[in-house]
Order: sequence, then C-alpha cells, then structure tokens
Amino acid sequence: MPRLRQSLITMLLTSNLAAALPASGASLYGFEDEDGVAHFGDAPTDRRFRLLYREAAPRRTGLPAGKVPSPPGHIAPLIGAAARHSQMDPALIEAVVRVESGFNAAAVSPKGAQGLMQLMPATARRYGVEDPMDPAQNLLGGARYLRDLLDRFATLPLALAAYNAGEAAVERHGNAIPPYAETVAYVPKVLGHYERLKGTQKSD
Repeated sequence: MPRLRQSLITMLLTSNLAAALPASGASLYGFEDEDGVAHFGDAPTDRRFRLLYREAAPRRTGLPAGKVPSPPGHIAPLIGAAARHSQMDPALIEAVVRVESGFNAAAVSPKGAQGLMQLMPATARRYGVEDPMDPAQNLLGGARYLRDLLDRFATLPLALAAYNAGEAAVERHGNAIPPYAETVAYVPKVLGHYERLKGTQKSD
C-alpha cells in the first residue's frame, strides 16, 4: 500500500470521520494537501483525490445495495445478554454481527468462520463455544473475544482490525491497522454501523 494511502487511512480510523461512511457500497477518496491536512469524501471532487477503498454491497442478504437488515426478533435479546456478560455496548456487538454475517446464524465463510459473529473454529474452542451455529453461544463467544481484544489493544479500531485479520497481524504491523484490503474496508464499516446504532439508541 502506498505510504500516502496508508497515512490517510490511519488518519481516518483515528478520527470521527468513519462515522460518516455509508453503511454499504461505499467508496472513500482522500488526499493530503501541502499543509498536511487530510481531506476525505465519497466522490473525487478534486483531481488530487485518490481512491482509498471501495466497499462491496452485501452479498449474503440478497438486499439491494445500501439496505441493511434489522436484527431478527429473537436475536436482539441475545445480543443484549452477550453485551451484559462481556460488559460491552450492545450497539457494538450488533455492528459486528451486521458486517460479519448480516444476522445469518448459519453463515459459513470460505475460510471456515461460522455463525453470527463468524468465529473461526480455534476461536470458538478458545471461548468454550460448543456449537458455533447456536446464536446464543456464538454471540457470547464473539463478544468475549472482542472484549479481550479491546483490553489488549486499547483502541476500538485496532480491536476490530484484530477481530478481522487476527491478533498476530496487528502486532506484526507495529500495533497498527494491517494494510490488507479486507481489513482496511472492514474497520470503518463496523465503526460506521456502530455510530449510527448509537445515534438510534439516543433518539429512542
């Protein structure tokens, strides 16, 4: 990844700008001007803008681009229980589930990640999840894992990067967001959902 692109992404992830990203199908452009000020936008309105990432529309849900499913009625209380057990914000857990599986409890990734929070088999065993396809077990295990990552890496962007790319990948890159296209897109996507969900909670 070019140095400028990595710098712009790092600035994005350590600012509040991630909250402004669309939920899906988003493109992010940016440039750094001669005064060192970073500029971001969802369209290249200046010739200096460079594409930082383009997010694919959801594939598992079959919904039109930009449409995100709501939690099924039986999932919402399980998210709340997992949040209380792990002392986490339920909005954050829901944001991760939205991105990881689109609330599909039977989802299995090509790499073998399973269930609502897409737990790898080794992670499921580590957190005592006997049936990763069971929504309650999956949410409890995933929430505990995310809680441990937050405690370990101290910042939410790094914890999310570790959830997506693995703890070792974050550490190999000097406790920074690994420059993997999937991870670079994943972190602001979850943060964007999280900020919108927090805003919805405040307005209720």
